[in-house]
Amino acid sequence: MLSIIFEPYRLLRKLRLFMERLLSFFPAFRFFKATKNDEYPISLSIWFKQKVLGNNSAAYWPMHPSSLVSYANKIVIGKGVVPGYNPGCYLHGVNGIFIGDYTFIAPNVGIMSGNHDLYDLRNQTTTSPVKIGKYCWLGMNAVILPGVVLGDFTIVGAGAIVTHSFEEGYCVIGGNPARVLRKLEKENCVRYEMGYSYIGYVPAEKFDHFRKLKINI
Repeated sequence: MLSIIFEPYRLLRKLRLFMERLLSFFPAFRFFKATKNDEYPISLSIWFKQKVLGNNSAAYWPMHPSSLVSYANKIVIGKGVVPGYNPGCYLHGVNGIFIGDYTFIAPNVGIMSGNHDLYDLRNQTTTSPVKIGKYCWLGMNAVILPGVVLGDFTIVGAGAIVTHSFEEGYCVIGGNPARVLRKLEKENCVRYEMGYSYIGYVPAEKFDHFRKLKINI
């Protein structure tokens, strides 16, 4: 009985894999094959929901349907960075967000680069961009507030509210407001390269050109 129930799902999975392989022959869809072994692979399901059904269609990187981005044209990501790939994330890029290579972002993370004016809620405040370094890790339910700068290898604990900068990096922070819980030994922090050929949906070798055309910061 169970085999009968699950058979349609097996068939759908086989169909999805076949479509991914077929589309990968076309240059515009080679990211299916190129990212299949990555930490955050681009699947046909993610691409279809985003680019065909329109969930977060403005983002140039794959996102979960339950995550949300605003002002995607003011967000710059590095290699191996997929903000909102996990569910429940929110990115508000009005004043700019920069995220360095190989930074991990857990579910339900909020990154806010702007806020409402205290005296007129219709207006957005103007602040410096949020800048998150390379090899950082933003734990589940963490919130990064406007103007914050995090240096390389900043580990943000689950549920932390980051209200000010930790530009020196190499630390674990947590709490509300976030504070340094532990310093990391720089000599033990590993800087690696994964050979990513894509930044989001964009071939890495074409990203500089894409940024000049599509990113407004």
